[in-house]
Amino acid sequence: MASRAALEALEVLEASLAELGAVLRGTGEGFDPLREQADRSLDGLAGVARLEARTAALKVHLAAGYAEAAKAVASRAMVPSGAMAQEASMVAEVAGVLTIGARAAGVLLEQSQVLANVLPLTLAGLQDGSLSWAHAKAMVEETATLDRAGAAALEEHFLGPDAPNLATGCAGPGELVPHRFRHKARIWRERHHPESLEKRHAKSVAERRVEHRPDQDGMAWFHAYLPADTASAMWNRTTALARGLQGPDESRTLPQICADIFADAVLSNGQNGQHGQTVQDSGGTVAEVRIPHAEVLVTVPVFSLMGLTDEPAMLDGYGPIPASMARKLVADGAGSFYRVLVDPRDGAPLEIGRTSYRVTKAIRRWLRMRDGKCPFPGCSNNSLDNEADHLLAWHHGGTTGISNLGQPCPKHHRLKHTSGWTPTPATKNEPPGWISPAGRRYKSEHQDWEPPQWPDQLRRELHRKRKRRQLSRRKRNVHRPRSLTKGGPYGYPDLCYIGLSPGEEGLLRVLHGTGN
Repeated sequence: MASRAALEALEVLEASLAELGAVLRGTGEGFDPLREQADRSLDGLAGVARLEARTAALKVHLAAGYAEAAKAVASRAMVPSGAMAQEASMVAEVAGVLTIGARAAGVLLEQSQVLANVLPLTLAGLQDGSLSWAHAKAMVEETATLDRAGAAALEEHFLGPDAPNLATGCAGPGELVPHRFRHKARIWRERHHPESLEKRHAKSVAERRVEHRPDQDGMAWFHAYLPADTASAMWNRTTALARGLQGPDESRTLPQICADIFADAVLSNGQNGQHGQTVQDSGGTVAEVRIPHAEVLVTVPVFSLMGLTDEPAMLDGYGPIPASMARKLVADGAGSFYRVLVDPRDGAPLEIGRTSYRVTKAIRRWLRMRDGKCPFPGCSNNSLDNEADHLLAWHHGGTTGISNLGQPCPKHHRLKHTSGWTPTPATKNEPPGWISPAGRRYKSEHQDWEPPQWPDQLRRELHRKRKRRQLSRRKRNVHRPRSLTKGGPYGYPDLCYIGLSPGEEGLLRVLHGTGN
């Protein structure tokens, strides 16, 4: 039997060697061994990533199981030490076994217990390899201040069997880079938190501060905790100034210039003029740069702007902000307010386009609304710093409509024209995806649109009109289209107005101060 088993093993080995030789030598016309090696390496990396996720799930089960057993043993032994002492003992035990610090061991124990007891869908995704450990940690941290019902709702939105793909723009959240998945989860959490964003923001404003943290190699971090609109305006202005300094004679990178501008602004004692800012160029000499207008893009639901609801607005590059902050931004800069039509059923912008090559300001703003950021997978570059680009070149028959445009950041715009990365077609609601030089397709992240909130008074009025319309139709016994009677997918009529809608009329009164 042993000899027979040895012969069978030898045959398997010989077959494997023959297959390996065929791969190395190349078989068939057009066979490329280097391309084959590249594809197999990428497949192997993907397999290792799934294995790492499953290993992380096993670690979660073991850590949570240890915590449960250790607490039961301590309770059965009736040890007089308190809960804090028991927790410290468990942390020290795990730290010793894994040879890690006590702080890291404590975080692992806490996260493992949350995943095992509160977030079953996240743990299941970790077990089957569809989510990475970084995705799981993001879910744990974004549900930290939610109750069980809130955590379950957030999980269901992204990981449930009926979760909309538009929530991620991919086949699953695991196809999003972890920090982008965290961003999506944070936006959903802000919108659906049981406590209103207005109340939470008011508490957080009182905690604004500046922090200084020493780092290695003679460096340190200096950062501030500020309201989102202020921080976004500071970031946009600093980036715009840095772009103005870039040129063939500038040796500093964009991040280096931004850091120098920030330091100069803090240390200049407010001596800079109103029309320019003094900064040092690469040679150490002083240069004056015209201060550009720091544009802040905010999308405000019309009823929220009118004060009829407290629905959060969306600040470009950040996410949901309180309605009061959005109203202040619009009131202080009404000149930058632009009318954009959105679908009242799901909040998505509607299609526009042009037949000439030039991309207008209106279309650029439309692109910012559709994409929210650079559409390259994993990129978080703010849309205000991106560049409009024809997906199908104009001289190849491409149009200047929203469905043939993308807005990649300067880095990925250059990548498109200098490498084998090519964008895929877009739609009015979805940014373009990308095809890599290896032929692999990567979807872009989509905006997580939600239908706007309708004021109770307007909802009741629409309901009464619908009832009267149904009664009138029954009396006349005449069939009418469903969209004019039973409403759209969210229960509201698919209304079409000639001229201004009631919401727009109210908005004009707010902007021009003619009424509330």
